[in-house]
Amino acid sequence: MKLDRLGVLSHNMRQPLIFHTSTVLMLFAFVAAAHAHDVTPGDAGYIQEIFGVHFVPFIYLGAKHMMTGYDHILFLLGVIFFLYHMKDVAIYVSLFAVGHSVTMLLGVWYGWGINAYIIDAIIGLSVVYKALDNLGAFQNWFGFQPNTKAATLIFGLFHGTGLASKILEYQIAEEGLLANLLAFNVGVEVGQLLALFVILIVMGYWRRSANFMRQAVVVNIIMVFLGMLLTYQQIAGYLGHTHA
Repeated sequence: MKLDRLGVLSHNMRQPLIFHTSTVLMLFAFVAAAHAHDVTPGDAGYIQEIFGVHFVPFIYLGAKHMMTGYDHILFLLGVIFFLYHMKDVAIYVSLFAVGHSVTMLLGVWYGWGINAYIIDAIIGLSVVYKALDNLGAFQNWFGFQPNTKAATLIFGLFHGTGLASKILEYQIAEEGLLANLLAFNVGVEVGQLLALFVILIVMGYWRRSANFMRQAVVVNIIMVFLGMLLTYQQIAGYLGHTHA
C-alpha cells in the first residue's frame, strides 16, 4: 500500500523525539559514507594483481560491495517499502537482480561502461524516483502511475552499469575473467539477500507500530533528499573532474 495523498504530511509534525533524532543521524551517516560502496584501495590492488580464477575472493568482494553500497540499499529499501507479501518481494527483488546482473556482466565482458559520476548520479535519481513513487507523487502530480515492475528492472540495469563502470576502472585480468565476474555477481546477490533479510526484519517490527504510516511519509521524504544529495555530489564531482 502506497501513500496516496501527500497531504498526510501535515499530520506528521508531532513525531517522537527519538524518531526525529534517528532520521537526522541517518542523514549524517549517509553524508559521511556516500562513497563507501567504491572499491577500496586494498581491494583494487588485489583485483589488479591476481590472475586466473579466484571464485571465493570475488564472491566476498561482490557481497562487500553490495553491503556497503548505500545507494543500492536505499533503492532496495524503497522497492520493498510497501510490499507486504513475500511473493511480491521475490518478484521485485528478482527484477532488480536480473537488471543489475545483465548490465554488470555484459558491461565488463564487452568493456563498455558509463562515466562513474554520471551513472552514480542516475542511481541517486533512482532513489529519488522510488521514494516519490512511494509517496504517491506521480499519481498526484501527473494523474498516472508508472509501471513499478518496469521501473525496477530499468533502474536495475543502471545499477548494474554502475557496478560494471567501477570494475572496469580496475582492469581485471582476462585470464579467468568470466568465472571471476560470475563469482562477483554471486557475491552481489548474497549481499543483496543479507541486506534484504535485515530490512525485512526491521520493516516487520516497524509496520506493527501505530505510527508507521505517518513515519513512513517522513522516511520517504528523507530518502528523496538523500537521493538528491547523492545526485548533487556526483554531478559536482563530475564537473570538478572535467575542469581539473
